[in-house]
Amino acid sequence: FTYIGHGSLGGKAQGLAYMKDVIESNLRPRFIPDIDISIPTLTVITTNYFDIFMRHNDLYEIAYSDARDDIIAHAFQRADLPVELLGDLWALINQVHTPLAIRSSSMLEDAMFEPFASVYTTKMIPNNQASVETRFKKLVEAIKFVYASAFFKDAKNYMKMTKYETEDEKMAVIIQEVVGKRYGDRFYPHISGVIRSYNFYPTGNAKPEEGVVDLALGLGKTVVDEGIAWSYSPAHPKSDPPYNSIQDLLKQTQTEFWAVNMGEPPAYDPIKETEYMMKCNLKEAEYDNTLRFIASTYLPQEEKIVIGVGEKGPRVINFAPILKVKQLPLNDLIIDLVDICEDVLGTRVEIEFAMTLDKQRCKPAYFGFLQVRPMVVSHEEVEVTPDDMKSEKVLLASDTVVGNGIIDHITDIVYVKPESFDTRYTMKMAEELEKINHKLVAEDRPYILIGFGRWGTSDPQAGIPVKFGQVSGARVMVEATLPELNYTLSQGSHFFHNVTSFKILYFSVYHYSEYRIKWEWLNSQRVVEETEFIRHIETEAPLTIKVDGRYGRGVILHE
Repeated sequence: FTYIGHGSLGGKAQGLAYMKDVIESNLRPRFIPDIDISIPTLTVITTNYFDIFMRHNDLYEIAYSDARDDIIAHAFQRADLPVELLGDLWALINQVHTPLAIRSSSMLEDAMFEPFASVYTTKMIPNNQASVETRFKKLVEAIKFVYASAFFKDAKNYMKMTKYETEDEKMAVIIQEVVGKRYGDRFYPHISGVIRSYNFYPTGNAKPEEGVVDLALGLGKTVVDEGIAWSYSPAHPKSDPPYNSIQDLLKQTQTEFWAVNMGEPPAYDPIKETEYMMKCNLKEAEYDNTLRFIASTYLPQEEKIVIGVGEKGPRVINFAPILKVKQLPLNDLIIDLVDICEDVLGTRVEIEFAMTLDKQRCKPAYFGFLQVRPMVVSHEEVEVTPDDMKSEKVLLASDTVVGNGIIDHITDIVYVKPESFDTRYTMKMAEELEKINHKLVAEDRPYILIGFGRWGTSDPQAGIPVKFGQVSGARVMVEATLPELNYTLSQGSHFFHNVTSFKILYFSVYHYSEYRIKWEWLNSQRVVEETEFIRHIETEAPLTIKVDGRYGRGVILHE
């Protein structure tokens, strides 16, 4: 853990520095030799270099302007990093030959009560080119890209939701070795995961305070951006998520994964976050022999799933060899790690990690601790009874709601028109929503947002792929499922983290549930604005939104 400069380390790096000694002295000795746990080697460029970079290149004017993200990014690429920083970066790149993640560590990131997640970019670089000059150039480009992301539209929209101004933000940068192993042109970890010590969607015997873990094969982008993962409660590691059928399970579990591209250089694009990343399928993982300890096999003739990859058949990424057969004490480590992090931070926590396994025996394994941030959980007492959910005044109700509290001043509702919804046009819907959101935020009018499928997904077929900043004025979000769009929201995603951090009430209304949305009532209200896919209405009287976080029940009531 080294740093360059004399300014702040930023929120993310400070959190890691804080945890380093605790993890290595308290946790590591308990799990060696089965699992070695540490924070992957990193160097932090402190915030003073960000200030010098901005000042010397006269970047503030374009940074604070309404220019498009790509224009801002190109302006930053044309700028020069401070001369006094370059020597240290050259020395660093001369010593390190593994893939690197260049990550933001801003002053406001992971703040206690408004922790940012995925607002700024992370750029992965393979760092395997023959020439030191090329590797140095790629590192410099990545740092400038991360600096620029502090001023992208998403970040500015996000900042409006906080008590801060864009001008308050300063950026440190983390240069960290990527956890993983190389397989030909691919470099990736066996497991990436997000641990949350509070579970907003407990199922079966699980309790909210027992937490939830999301696991995936490959780089963490699958979990935090795409929301595709195997979810389980650490108190019940052998319990599967509540899929309706084996077919449902096969459809909703992981079929692709992300890796760093170590092969032929891609098309030059320094302002693309995934420039050096590649999406791969499970056949490639099978070829790499990385499924052995994390997968099971579906036997179609017998309509059952068997643990391991000894049989022929479609693979299911359910981590059963580790969670059910316990070939590795990963779950024990997770439980202990959560206890330690909660003690240190004094609050519920969210942890990101990545792991590599021994290819022959699963262990010894390596657990890379990547990040810890506080979670925001409300404890206000609100009661919503089953009778409340059947009242004549119910606009919609759900027994799967995230959040807690009462809101009674909203008169604006923005919803996707059911008759216009088509998964081919979800990107267009996101653009239309952004424009309406912009007007409502400018007028300080919070609203209820209703749509189909998963909000914030990166898969346009699974829901509406909005970035958090595009719907930043919504105080209540409703996802209605359709028979063909029946995805559950992943709690490991950064979008979900931001929903909970800003205490947004999040309703899931399932098409097969006894509770329905009163579309005819919505359609009878005064229309403020209508686009091809979206309708914005205003109600005569404020609506009442009540959510009981203890039982996950919520209602929206009209007059």
